Amino acid sequence: MVRWLRENLYASFILLVLRLYLGWQWISAGWEKLTGDGPFDASGFLKGALQKMGGDHPSVSQWWGSFVENFALPNVGFFNFVIPWGEFLVGLGLILGCLTTAAMFFGMMMNFSFLFSGTVSHNPQMVLLSIFVIVAGYNAGRIGLDRWVIPYIRTWWGNVRKKQA
Repeated sequence: MVRWLRENLYASFILLVLRLYLGWQWISAGWEKLTGDGPFDASGFLKGALQKMGGDHPSVSQWWGSFVENFALPNVGFFNFVIPWGEFLVGLGLILGCLTTAAMFFGMMMNFSFLFSGTVSHNPQMVLLSIFVIVAGYNAGRIGLDRWVIPYIRTWWGNVRKKQA
């Protein structure tokens, strides 16, 4: 299965559909935050995550709550910038098939952050679909800009390594 995902041309077409779906989800979420009424503010979401730490069956673990309380909330301005732009750029990367694996990695990182914060919504579905894109690697962006971008980066990196040797 892994070999098929990573090498098969037909798999790259299925991955294109997954990429477009996930990309649309991300770009829509980011665009809504970038252009919505007033500036995006993650502080309410982060405070809500802290409230989910208590009770008999907390949905936010202690270690994540400590991260939110001691790092995320004090630096909420940074997250107010990174979340909408991150969502938008992940979506753009997936739709264009440009740096697909990196875009998907950062998308999964955001999905897990939302899950750790106690928000289920459609995040588990997105994580599940994202696994296929991550495992496929280059083949996921084969029908996209990665067809040209990845060989260019590999050549450039090879030249950099030769100069260092």
